[in-house]
Amino acid sequence: MKAIIGKKVGMTQIFDEKGVVIPVTAIEAGPCVVAQVKTVETDGYNAVQLGYGEIKDKHINKPEKGHFAKANIANKKHLREFRMDAIEAKVGDEVKADVFVAGDKIDVQGTSKGKGFQGVIKRHGQHRGPMGHGSMYHRRPGSMGPTSTPGRVFKGKKLPGHMGVQTVTIQNLDVVRVDLDKNVILVKGSVPGPKGAILKIKSAVKASK
Repeated sequence: MKAIIGKKVGMTQIFDEKGVVIPVTAIEAGPCVVAQVKTVETDGYNAVQLGYGEIKDKHINKPEKGHFAKANIANKKHLREFRMDAIEAKVGDEVKADVFVAGDKIDVQGTSKGKGFQGVIKRHGQHRGPMGHGSMYHRRPGSMGPTSTPGRVFKGKKLPGHMGVQTVTIQNLDVVRVDLDKNVILVKGSVPGPKGAILKIKSAVKASK
């Protein structure tokens, strides 16, 4: 499995050979460095930890400094772990955008945009009540449940609350183009998060239908 850490640059559009417009997300993929290799013998599972982005000494704590010193690599701002079936990389290896090529299928994981405190219509897609003056019921959440039995609100009731800032994975996205000079990959469609969001990019785990 191939994997890398990236940063969302933004969205644009390109044209293919037939002149068809393709909406794409530009992702600055790497360069990343292997900070740690985990194996079944040492940790109980196979995984590779990648580091991305430079950071000054004063902005990391002592355990983090020790972690990077043990790997003999420069300090990294972001660390992400990717589970692997087989480990081919070793500590200190550099991973760049050329790990992927046009036509690859990938899964992209990120943190969705925060939308603050929202009502049930925006948060859960519920319908509103009549908007007439006598309705008295427009955008409220609906019945809280039966009265004396069970006499409580069931867990899972869809109510207003904090929306967004959740881990979201978009599966089976197409890699349209890879720019090795700028370490940028163009991915068809949208990915989670705002501009500048840190993303985990790896080979698709499910075959596209």
